[in-house]
Amino acid sequence: MSQLRRQIAEVFEKQEGVFAIAFKDLATGEELLINERETFHAASTMKTPVLIEAYKQAAAGSFSLSDSILVKNEFKSIVDGSPFSISAEDDSEQELYTMLGQKRPISELLYKMIIQSSNLATNLVIEKLDANRVTQTMREMGAKDIQVLRGVEDAKAYEQGLSNTTTAYDLMVIFERLAVGKAVNPKASREMINILLDQQHREIIPAKLPSEVKVAHKTGWITGVRHDSGIVMLHDGRRYVLVLLSKNLQDEEAGIAAMSQVSEMVYRFFIE
Repeated sequence: MSQLRRQIAEVFEKQEGVFAIAFKDLATGEELLINERETFHAASTMKTPVLIEAYKQAAAGSFSLSDSILVKNEFKSIVDGSPFSISAEDDSEQELYTMLGQKRPISELLYKMIIQSSNLATNLVIEKLDANRVTQTMREMGAKDIQVLRGVEDAKAYEQGLSNTTTAYDLMVIFERLAVGKAVNPKASREMINILLDQQHREIIPAKLPSEVKVAHKTGWITGVRHDSGIVMLHDGRRYVLVLLSKNLQDEEAGIAAMSQVSEMVYRFFIE
């Protein structure tokens, strides 16, 4: 493990930027942590906490995941309540914008939010859940530093430094809870993992792993930031949690390549 730590540090030191890693072997509890408490802009990794909160509120009977929400593109800034909209061109999922004025099931919005990282779906869901309740649930799960303050593209909030933040350690904590069936309950945990397995953005953790290895994960990105976080599942049933975060990247493609290399290194270590 100490040798792997040195090798990972060497890969990251070649890049201009700040990196963090949190790895946990789910069978032995062994961990590898580098900059695990460093705070990062959460980007779309905050969508996993939102997913968990949606399943929690559904399990509590607040609503059913089959209930529908009206698709609209007007939201209120957390700064002053002023309206803002999301640009379809800047969203990684566009189909939902053709459904404005229609109602769509919460389950469909959650699926688009995770696998295609739909910003519009995220804001519709967060408006129903309340961002403060998402953060409170993270605290209850043992994630002490994740902050989910708002939805996506709230420019006034961003300009005032009011952004969603995370640490590699906290994402490791919540993915471990998912993996062991303790995110809401075992059934909800399985359903959420099945959604995360369908992730379409696969440039980091799964990129250099064998095709038979399954990864239930959520990525995130804004300028200079590239993240990935999830559960890696081998065909023999062994599993581990891996979180890779980055910020201040001068060369984003090189940063992605370095992080996918580190993911492969962790995998090789794990199977030896």
